Amino acid sequence: MYAIVEINGQQFKVSEGQEIFVHRLDAAEGDKVTFDKVLLVAQEGNIQVGTPTLAAQVETTVLEQVKGDKVIVFKKKRRKGYRRKNGHRQQFTKIKVDSIA
Repeated sequence: MYAIVEINGQQFKVSEGQEIFVHRLDAAEGDKVTFDKVLLVAQEGNIQVGTPTLAAQVETTVLEQVKGDKVIVFKKKRRKGYRRKNGHRQQFTKIKVDSIA
């Protein structure tokens, strides 16, 4: 059984017991978070597609708040002496899918 759910503007294919990284959620470690924007549910060959969403829920548990790998942003214009170096680390939340109902 799997579902396609929208979390913070991104779509994820999730199944029970799966751990995924999503953009930072306002929740503490150990909190239960429920997502209502379920777009598709597939169970043993039976597929239900929402128009646009289904009356289903995905219940998750927040495992930890983490930072992603550093990305270097370097800008340069040749022969002009213009150089800028900047770094970025995206903030993520690691969640575990408990159930799809």
